[in-house]
Amino acid sequence: MSYSPLDEPESIAKVFVEAWARRDAEKLASLFDEDAEFVNVTGLWWHNRDEIRKAHAYGFAHIFGQSTLRLVRMKVKTLSPSIAVVHAKLRLEGQASASGISAPAPRHTILSFVVHRAADRWSCASAHNTDIIPHMETNIAGSDGTFRSVSYRR
Repeated sequence: MSYSPLDEPESIAKVFVEAWARRDAEKLASLFDEDAEFVNVTGLWWHNRDEIRKAHAYGFAHIFGQSTLRLVRMKVKTLSPSIAVVHAKLRLEGQASASGISAPAPRHTILSFVVHRAADRWSCASAHNTDIIPHMETNIAGSDGTFRSVSYRR
């Protein structure tokens, strides 16, 4: 089964979702430059394609093996004919149980990709994934190590 062509900036996000559906860490990592950067939702920071591949292979094997990732919305900001920022709003369902949560609820994230034209295809130089937490403004850490999202408007 083939993947969508990498012929436009938004194709990076589309193929990311396709690779996720197939649990294909190799294809997912191939979207990134050899020296790419990737920051995940908890701030884990991977500094090259191989680290990105290993992290996603682990995630597919232990955390997201039964998950679905759906592209909800996408916006492309073109910076030059060969550079763009792609923001993709995603819905993740089916994450594995952990920490006493037996049926994790769906999550929404925004995955930002900095992409550039590299020869005959688009490639990703950097990505950052952020969880969307409705009605919250920031996170706060307690002196006991607890961490949660809060709104100062309530």
